[in-house]
Amino acid sequence: MGTGTSEGIPRLSCLTNPSNKCPVCSKAVEPGNKNRRLNTGLLICYHGPSGRRNILIDVGKFFYHSALRWFPAFGLRTIDAVIITHSHADAIGGLDDLHDWTNNVQPYIPIYVAERDFEVMKKTHYYLVDTSVVTPGAAVSELQFNLIHEEPFVVNDLKFTPLPVWHGHGYRSLGFRFGNICYISDVSEIPEETYPLLKDCELLIMDALRPDRSSSTHFGLPRAIEEVRKIQPRRTLFTGMMHLMDHDNVNEYLAKLMETEGLNVELSYDGLCVPVTL
Repeated sequence: MGTGTSEGIPRLSCLTNPSNKCPVCSKAVEPGNKNRRLNTGLLICYHGPSGRRNILIDVGKFFYHSALRWFPAFGLRTIDAVIITHSHADAIGGLDDLHDWTNNVQPYIPIYVAERDFEVMKKTHYYLVDTSVVTPGAAVSELQFNLIHEEPFVVNDLKFTPLPVWHGHGYRSLGFRFGNICYISDVSEIPEETYPLLKDCELLIMDALRPDRSSSTHFGLPRAIEEVRKIQPRRTLFTGMMHLMDHDNVNEYLAKLMETEGLNVELSYDGLCVPVTL
């Protein structure tokens, strides 16, 4: 659904800067350019025992724009569940936009969220948590909140295993494993106890903010590649890239790692559809 940072790509500050032309943001305004990135998020279209289900991981503040682009393109209509990685705006800022679905498509949407992040939602989205404060007749998202812990849980017949990670000092975020797919969108450190949960990973989707170094809250590309060497997934897609990460240039560099080390790594892009077996 999205592969970018909180502010998105292109950055307005780059497009409006008369003295410094940002090459990535300049490319990102072109229709269909893979440098155009909205808030990081994933949609799992799962065909299970009870039929087709659409499960979202995160609904960031640009979720409406992502859904506007990809839901009609892929013939999607319902949202059967939303799973939250953490409570920053680029992961939960689109909760309010879900009211279009609950008003016009389906009666409610289940939300799966850790208790610490639910406590944040009680403040940031108080009117969605406690709908009694809403003026009668007003249209707000009808959400069914389900608390999750750092242990496996099932959503629409699909098992999810939380992958606890650090997203900055003292801030816990969750990745998720479903089948042999591991998704870690926001991470600065992987605790030792999480590595066993990543064993035999077929596809790893992981944070890689910038090309040169890590930040206090995100892996940079060099650290992300180190983690790939340690985890040894069959294939890796990097996500959460900022405007210093040019899609074609970085992928050209990553392709050389396949030649030299056998590492199957590349940058993802908004709208990328990956067939998997669950």
